[in-house]
Amino acid sequence: MQYDDEKDYIIRMIKEATRILFSLLLGKEYKQVILPQENKYEVSGNKLDMYKDMADQGKINEAENILLENIDYSNKDEVTAAVLFYQYISNKGSRFLKQNNYSEEEVYYGLKSLAKKAGYKEVCDILE
Repeated sequence: MQYDDEKDYIIRMIKEATRILFSLLLGKEYKQVILPQENKYEVSGNKLDMYKDMADQGKINEAENILLENIDYSNKDEVTAAVLFYQYISNKGSRFLKQNNYSEEEVYYGLKSLAKKAGYKEVCDILE
């Protein structure tokens, strides 16, 4: 069982990683929780909503696997879609994540791995 302060730390790290990645990808300081045109983002022809729907159905791991198998890490819009996906599932709450064999730690490590593969290793260094 995790202590509340450990959970809070992981959630803060997820939010910080998301904020930094959005700032780098969008070229400006990221302040909003939701991007107004996030429905324009897709990975390999699949809209972000498809991945969110899968997550809502409890298929988080499957959605993540499909997303990461098809992503073009050199395409900023696709990387942004992946960050939005991780942000979305992190907001589902620990109970939902646990019920669906996922955790906040997996969100955090997924974001870090995404940052490295997309060429933003310095984000990972900051978050260590």
